[in-house]
This record gives sequence, structure tokens and C-alpha cells, in this order.
Amino acid sequence: MSVEKDKPLAPNATGPAAPEPRLPLAPDPDEETAHYDDAVIGRAFRWSLVALVMIAAVVTGTVLWLKREPAAPAARLTPLAAPQLPETPIAEVPAVRFTDITRKAGIAFVHNNGAYGDKLLPESMGGGAAFFDFNNDGFPDLLFVNGTDWPGHVPAGKQPTTLALYANDGHGHFTDVTAGSGLDVSLYGMGCAVGDYDNDGWVDVFVTGVYGNRLFHNLGGGKFADVTEQAGVGGSGKDWSTSAAFFDYDNDGRLDLFVCNYVRWSKEVDFEIGYKLVGVGRAYGQPRDFPGVFPMLFHNEGNGRFKDVSAASGIQIRNAATGVPTAKSLGVVPVDLDGDGWLDLIVANDTVQNFVFRNQHDGTFKEIGAASGIAFDSYGQTRGAMGIDAARFREDGALGIAIGNFANEMTALYVAQDQPLTFGDEAITEGLGPASRLLLKFGVFFFDYDLDGRLDVLTADGHLEPEISQVQASQTYAQPAQLFWNCGRTPCFVSVPPAKAGTDLFKPIVGRGSAFADIDGDGDLDVVLSQTGGPPLLLRNDQALGHHWLRFKLVGTRSNRDAIGAEVCVRVGAKELRRTVMPTRSYLSQSELPLTFGLGKSAQVEAVEIRWPSGKTQSLTSPKLDALNVVTESE
Repeated sequence: MSVEKDKPLAPNATGPAAPEPRLPLAPDPDEETAHYDDAVIGRAFRWSLVALVMIAAVVTGTVLWLKREPAAPAARLTPLAAPQLPETPIAEVPAVRFTDITRKAGIAFVHNNGAYGDKLLPESMGGGAAFFDFNNDGFPDLLFVNGTDWPGHVPAGKQPTTLALYANDGHGHFTDVTAGSGLDVSLYGMGCAVGDYDNDGWVDVFVTGVYGNRLFHNLGGGKFADVTEQAGVGGSGKDWSTSAAFFDYDNDGRLDLFVCNYVRWSKEVDFEIGYKLVGVGRAYGQPRDFPGVFPMLFHNEGNGRFKDVSAASGIQIRNAATGVPTAKSLGVVPVDLDGDGWLDLIVANDTVQNFVFRNQHDGTFKEIGAASGIAFDSYGQTRGAMGIDAARFREDGALGIAIGNFANEMTALYVAQDQPLTFGDEAITEGLGPASRLLLKFGVFFFDYDLDGRLDVLTADGHLEPEISQVQASQTYAQPAQLFWNCGRTPCFVSVPPAKAGTDLFKPIVGRGSAFADIDGDGDLDVVLSQTGGPPLLLRNDQALGHHWLRFKLVGTRSNRDAIGAEVCVRVGAKELRRTVMPTRSYLSQSELPLTFGLGKSAQVEAVEIRWPSGKTQSLTSPKLDALNVVTESE
């Protein structure tokens, strides 16, 4: 049943109708249940809404809490301590004085770069020097490579300048013997290479230059003959050649010849480029503005003749994008990179990638510079590479390649890694990089100046531009050399101050080439630094540390007579000292052939082993200490 509700007024009614009496009704169970269900549902719905609201509030609060801005921490001052270097004891740099004896020794040579004001690029790049025993008296003599005046600009009454040859009397005094020697020739020379290319027992001389190279055959008796044409090593006549190396790349017992060429240059091209410095005017041009060229390789055919194998040997590298020659070569060092008994080549290039030519044992080379890690710096950039040397300078026997680079570029020190033929630039970690950055490095070589058994580093430095200080306050034209002492731990190299080596070594010069030799027979290594447009600096090593030493002069029989490429290993206690017979090092220059091993305080050696270029090994027993040992290759 249903409950009747209040009726509305009738349409015609004039007043409200009287309500009908209501009786109390008993509740209907079904309706009661329905009402109860509605109430429950209502309450559930209300609680659901409340729960949803609460959940939404929690979620919203959580999101807002997660996205809140962190409260600013209360200001608090914390005292900061200055960074401290590790408390590792640093070995004391030994006191070894280098004394300038240039004039006292009889050296009166002055380099002529021919500069007359037009600033032609070759004027800024020469010249080299060589220590070699041309007269076989056992004493290292000196050769200086000279330039000359440009055509049309020879001062009135001036005699042409020539190469300069100085004979050593064995006590470090030199006599000019150029006149009548056959080396008294005038050319625009750059560098040189020395080696007995015909195995007759007399060291010959190859001279590089602008528009022509020369080969001088040593006739003995202080005489040389120009044999360039018959030997076939003069080049095209349009080359600007720089560093060169005699080395036996095919192990046939005859010295072959590698020649670096710099850029394609002429006076006309130089003027067309017209390089200038703000506030200075015309200046020496950058190599980037000149086209690249190919180096040259000449195979020794015997009978005094060479064959140009440059193209067939694989050393002519072209730009992959343009097809033009890539190389702008200034330095070269032959070195056995992988210990296979065959000499490879590392070529230092200026503003383009360095080359690494791996010997393929068949008369050809494969260029692996990028793959080896030597082509570029650590950031994949090229540098202005000049001089170069390679040596095992650490006690772990790792091979290092030092390359002198342009101003504001560190000297590179590529060190062999665990993977074969892989190198990393460790100049910074080994202490060579930061101290070398500012200067412009040309000549660079490893040598043991204090005879402690560890190889140190010397660089000859100097800028290209005489007015450079007007545009770069941090640069000067003449610059001091740098000497780095090897302390035997990491970092290996410590910059040597004048207080430890004397001020003569650090006299500012326009440094270019550099070389070393024992000029006075006392066992330590003396140094010559050349400069462009000025006199050289001959520095006598006056170390007096009481260190013992060994020297070896090797004579090949099956190998080339100079034993160039032979490796000597001397075992001193638990240490192994390794040196390679290689006069070619530094920039445009050659050092002496004999090898020097400093022994420090050790008065004996456990073993000496020689690996000849022929592949033969030879052991020595009881070599003479503090003396020169002459060793002939056994048959």
C-alpha cells in the first residue's frame, strides 16, 4: 500500500481544503528495508567522498611536498684549507755546471741566414750542426751548416759564406779546417746527416738545403768530394729539405737515406701570401699558408749509387679529401718501435699530423700515426712540431718519443702503452709539459748529463719573429734552453734551474739545432746549440759527481760499418739500460755515434749485450769502466 500525500488545491477552489484525518500507520517491512538500504548507501557514498577527498589531498600534498623549493640552509662559515701536495720526497737536482767555451775552444763560426728585410721564411728555420769523427782520430769533430746571402742582396765585397768544419784535438779545442776540405761550398743549407754509406771506414756527409741537397764523400785525409749527381740524391732542385737520416731500413748492411721536405716554397709565393703582424708589418709566414710536399727515401744500391724509392715505399701521404701532399716535415728519428729488428720512422710535421712509418720488412712502410696515438695531441689537434728524439728513458723500459713544439704548445712525450704500437702523451704526468709550454722548441734530445744512468732532456729554443715581443708580451725572439733532470720516479722530469747548471746554458739565443758528444774524453756529454743568424753555443759539461760510466764505439761487419740501429743493453744490478746507435736526433742535427752509459756510483756491470742490425746478438764480458770500448761485430 502507499501513503496518500497532501492533495493540491482544486483548480476551482477558493480556499484550502480541510485536511483529512490521518491515522497512525504500521510500518511496512519492505519499505523499512528499502529506507535502511538507502541510508547505508548514502552513508557509504558520503564516506567514499570523504575518502576520495582525503586521498586526493594526500596525493596533492605529496606532489607539492616533492616539488617544494628546498629551504635555504642557515648561513654557516666553514674554514677552508689550502690544497697540499702529497708528502713525497723529491730528489735533489744535482749540481752540474755547463760552461760556455765557444770562443775559448776556437769556434768562430757565425750563421748567415741571408736576412735583408723581406722576411723570407727559410731565414727563420736554419741551421743544423753535427758531431762526427771525420778523420778517424777518435775525437768528435764539429760541422756547422750555413746559409748564404740571397741573390741580388750580397753586400759589396763580402765573400760567400760556406759550411764550417772544425777538427777536435781531443781536449775540447777545435781548429777551423774548412778551407780546402771540399766542404767549403756556399749553399742555402739547413741540416745534415752523417754516415759511412759505402762502408769504407770514413764517415760521409749529406747536407740539406733550399733548392738543392749535397752528398759529400769522405776521401780521408780531411778531404771530401761532392758526389751528389752520381749518387742520385740531389732531389728535384725545387725542394726545401730540412732534417735527414742515414739508416738501414732493409738490413742489407748498407745505409739508406731519408730526407724531410718542409713546404712548397718560393720567394714569389712568400710575397703573394704576404703575412703580416699587427703593429709590425711584414712577418715570417705560417706553414699553414704554404702547400705540403712529400719526403724522400733513397735506397742504397751499392757502388755509391742510390735509387729514389719514395713513391714505391709508401711514404708519400696525401690528404684524403684533396689528394694533395700532406707532409710539412722538420724532424725525423729512425727507431725500432715494435722490437722486431727493423727500423721504423717517426716524422715530426709542422701544423699537420705527425707520421709513423712502420717497416713492413719488404721495402715498404705503412703509415700508422693516428692508430699509434702519435699523430695528434691528446685532443686530436695538430701542433707545430720541430725536433724529435726517441729513447727508453724509464726504468720500466718504456719507449718515449719527445717532440719539440711551437710556442704555447707543450713539448710532447709519447710513451709506449701496454698495447703494442700504442702511445699516450704523458708530458704532463712526467713533468715535461707545463714547464715547456711557453717557449718555442726546436732541438730536443735525450742524454744522461749527470751519468746517473737515467736519460735527461735538453731543448734548444728560440722564436721565429724578431719583433714578436711587440705583439706577444710573453714571448721573446732569443730564448733560453731548457734542461730537465730525470729523477727516476713519476713525475720523471724536473726543470733544472740556473743555480744547478750555471747561467751559460740558459743564455738566451735564437736556438735551432742541438747535438751532444764527449769532446774532451772525460766521459760526460758536452753540448752544442746552434742559432739562426748568430754564433753557436758550445757548452762543456763540468760535472764532478764521481759517477762511473761506460762508452761503446761499435763497428759493423755484416751490419753497416757505423752500426747505426744497433741496440746495446747494459745490466747494472737489477736495472737494464738500453741505448741505440743513432746520430739522427734533435732538429737538423747529428750527435756522436759512440754510446754513453752513466752508472752512477756502481763500479761494475753484470752483463752487456749487443743486438746488431744484422740480427746477430753479441755478449761482452768485463768491459772497461770509465773508458771507451771499441767493439767489432763478430762473424
